[in-house]
Amino acid sequence: MIKSNLVFIGMPAVGKSTVGVVVAKRLGKQFVDTDLLIQAQEGKLLREIIAEIGEEGFLGIENQVNRDLNVKNAVISPGGSVVYCEEAMKHFKEIGTIVYLKASYQTIKQRIKSPKKRGVVLKEGQTFRQLYDERVKLFEKYADITVCEDGYLIEQTIENVLNAVENLSKS
Repeated sequence: MIKSNLVFIGMPAVGKSTVGVVVAKRLGKQFVDTDLLIQAQEGKLLREIIAEIGEEGFLGIENQVNRDLNVKNAVISPGGSVVYCEEAMKHFKEIGTIVYLKASYQTIKQRIKSPKKRGVVLKEGQTFRQLYDERVKLFEKYADITVCEDGYLIEQTIENVLNAVENLSKS
């Protein structure tokens, strides 16, 4: 059964915001980008927050903002690292249907030229590949719906998401 909210998870540059905005319009839902909520709350860019308080501090803020999000009939696009925030993910499972936008490592690497500029936090000595592999396990753990976008144009991905949501709502 589909809950009133859809929550998009996936790697940075997978299209959570781009696909999310259009899906929200098509379904008559509001669109919420929680990274923008974090920036508004803190009065700083994500990369400035991370530079000032580190990854753990940032994850604490990310967990709080996502956990406390109270919306209905929305498409929610949290940051890629939200899957490290247990309270936030538990909340999202309760209030929404989790849609994992999946893309291969090659696709993501191609889209993200510089992980650091993109605000992607890597642990000391961690490669982007290791981060990808680590997160994929978490995305798969939480997903109610998985939509693979490798080889699809953005319009096709949007249609695939809408079809998957419709199929789940019928079951």
